[in-house]
Amino acid sequence: MPLELRDAVETDFDTITALYAREVADGVATYEYDAPDVDEMRRRWLTITSAGYPYIVAIRDGVFAGYAYAGGFRTRIGYRFTVESSVYVEHAQHGHGIGRVLMERLIELCTQRGYRQMMAVIGPPLDGPSVQFHQRLGFETVGVLPGSGRKHGRWLDTILMQRALGDGAATPPEDE
Repeated sequence: MPLELRDAVETDFDTITALYAREVADGVATYEYDAPDVDEMRRRWLTITSAGYPYIVAIRDGVFAGYAYAGGFRTRIGYRFTVESSVYVEHAQHGHGIGRVLMERLIELCTQRGYRQMMAVIGPPLDGPSVQFHQRLGFETVGVLPGSGRKHGRWLDTILMQRALGDGAATPPEDE
């Protein structure tokens, strides 16, 4: 499986937007109701990358396979060493380890940039594939917010998972 990982570029956003739109319409990985258009997705990308966060894509056999990015977890200054991760893989590409490779690279990039904690905010179910995926990558469930979201006519729990990056909370950051 020849897999290329690289930084996202402006021309990736037709496919990124299409993948995200399918998740908005059919899934619960995001609690958005209306899929943003390509201009909005580019604006979000520019906001994320201009703040210094990574945004990467996977290309498998020359075909777009998925993307991942990290952004700020919360806006308060005390959270500046914590990021929130997102990963999306084309449905036809599931089962090939693409999500894992994307997340491993995202973890590496965030660690290199000095972040100490990575959060994943996940839709249900608590024992579902997304939770299991994150557990295999070293994330632990640190909280469940029951009935905190609503989509597709039902109340949804929000699962919070966390993984230390580098020394995590064991030592102070160098640039504090």
